[in-house]
Amino acid sequence: MEDAEPGISKIGKLAFWRDLLLVVSITIAGLYYAQGFLIPLALALLLFILLTALIDRIAQIAIGGKSMPVWLAHILGILVIVIGFAGVFSILSIQASEVAAAIPRYTDRFTKILATIVATIGDENAVAIKNMMANLNVSSYAAKTLGSAGAAFSSFMLIALYIPFLMLERSPMRKKMQLAVHDSSVGERLDTVLISITSGIQHYIEIKTAVSVLTGVLTYAIMRAVGLDFAETWAIMIFMLNFIPTIGSIFAVVVISIVALVQFETYTPFLIVAIGGGLVQFVVGSVLEPPLMGKSLNLSPMMVLIALTFWGSLWGLSGAFLSVPITVCVLIFLSNITNTRWIAVLMSGDGKLSADIK
Repeated sequence: MEDAEPGISKIGKLAFWRDLLLVVSITIAGLYYAQGFLIPLALALLLFILLTALIDRIAQIAIGGKSMPVWLAHILGILVIVIGFAGVFSILSIQASEVAAAIPRYTDRFTKILATIVATIGDENAVAIKNMMANLNVSSYAAKTLGSAGAAFSSFMLIALYIPFLMLERSPMRKKMQLAVHDSSVGERLDTVLISITSGIQHYIEIKTAVSVLTGVLTYAIMRAVGLDFAETWAIMIFMLNFIPTIGSIFAVVVISIVALVQFETYTPFLIVAIGGGLVQFVVGSVLEPPLMGKSLNLSPMMVLIALTFWGSLWGLSGAFLSVPITVCVLIFLSNITNTRWIAVLMSGDGKLSADIK
């Protein structure tokens, strides 16, 4: 009987990994085919966590030596979010027509730049570029962009519908999770995992939002200084792209640099925007953000890149936005399961996990 125990143990482990592989495969398939439902819900959860973090911060403010009432903190937090989104939509809606009107002017300037490049690289390469430009249908891309914007607006309306119900479920959900689990020790462990996930994601969103605002404001000052058109729109774009790890900030600098190159006749504004925007992204993203983030985002850089690639391939741009928060949730979840803790160690930045498996 003693000799059989190791064999039974090995069979049990094999069964565990077989079942885990099956669950992961089904989960990935479900995530892909149900993305129309899951993406708005995931974005709503992210916005909900940001809102609750803001409410908790406001509730800590003392008025006349007394703590602020919870109901007032909720009202002020919701007002801040609503005013923020209203301002963003107002800027984008006002400047949309202006961007459309400026496209012919930008096209003429872009044609001149291409002519200069063509004169430099020779006739053979010039023919290839001309053929490429002939196949480039700007109107088609514009139509696709508008279609994506309409879909995003529809998703936002659904997200806005989710938020009030998530707020109503905030208090009773924790009690219901405890009641749903019959084993009290499992219930306590589940509660610990949920608290760990919530606090980690909340801190990440707080810091990421703050540094994204700072990055957008500083870059906006540079764009306004050189007179870049639609600086408000580009600042909003920079704020949003900063939530996409690694490539988001790079793409933002490239976009505003190209706009400066196309808009102005001289190269000085282009250099100012490119160098200034790059310095802002580097200082805020590489110098200021890591100390503020601390150990709450304990992911290795390679894991961040893998997560960005995976979720971007699965859910597109929305997946790129959500890649880090979702991966942090997965890491915390895996760290609380004995058989998968080693995976969480490999995913982490320094191999140190907060979860303590008993």
